[in-house]
Amino acid sequence: MKPFLVLQLRANDKAADNELEAILRFGQLTDKDIHRVRMEQTGIPSVRLSDYSGVIVGGGSSNVSDAEAEKSAEQKQFESDLSGLLDEIVEKDVPYLGACYGFGVLVKHQSGNVSKEKYAESVGAVTIKLTKKAKDDPIMHGLPGQFEAFVGHKEACQALPDQAVLLASSKSCPHQMFRIKNNIYATQFHPELDTEGLILRINIYQNAGYFPADQVASLTQKVQQHQVEIPPKILKRFVARFR
Repeated sequence: MKPFLVLQLRANDKAADNELEAILRFGQLTDKDIHRVRMEQTGIPSVRLSDYSGVIVGGGSSNVSDAEAEKSAEQKQFESDLSGLLDEIVEKDVPYLGACYGFGVLVKHQSGNVSKEKYAESVGAVTIKLTKKAKDDPIMHGLPGQFEAFVGHKEACQALPDQAVLLASSKSCPHQMFRIKNNIYATQFHPELDTEGLILRINIYQNAGYFPADQVASLTQKVQQHQVEIPPKILKRFVARFR
């Protein structure tokens, strides 16, 4: 099979490695099944999308809606590279799964609205509800109409791109998952995240502004009360469909 192109932007090595391990585990992939790129270190090298089964873009502490003057040189570089790649992905309907940052960057690329105005969600579990159109989607078909997922984001989609098909929402954030064309998916929630992974990120990002640093212990205790099982199945189904 052709490998998946996995694009990451987490500067912290432990967080990046854990994210990749989760993608491999839930996608039932091996190291040989992916081409990993740390965008925050190298940008995106020249690639032929026809060499890949699909593209997976993870999350991180970068925000697409930040003012350009506030963005690091590394973020400006990988966003420029990613914009060019998304041109081809959308034009050719290349399989794509973007989570969190990978969600926001696709919204912005397709002329939707991403900002910090409304719909940010604190770190933790939220209830996701599927839309009627999700029932006919090849990846979402047969999944429960309501399930828990882990979130944590400072910015959110205020308005979807015109061509987007809304697949899921939550009470606190109306745009949790959408599809463009037939093969391009994005989730605001984290399909690669389980309880252990979230606890790791709580400790790593405790000073990143997602929550007060003195809430680490209480947040850790709170997330341990949730069993998040459905989102990883979405990742697994995406990989299985396009591999």
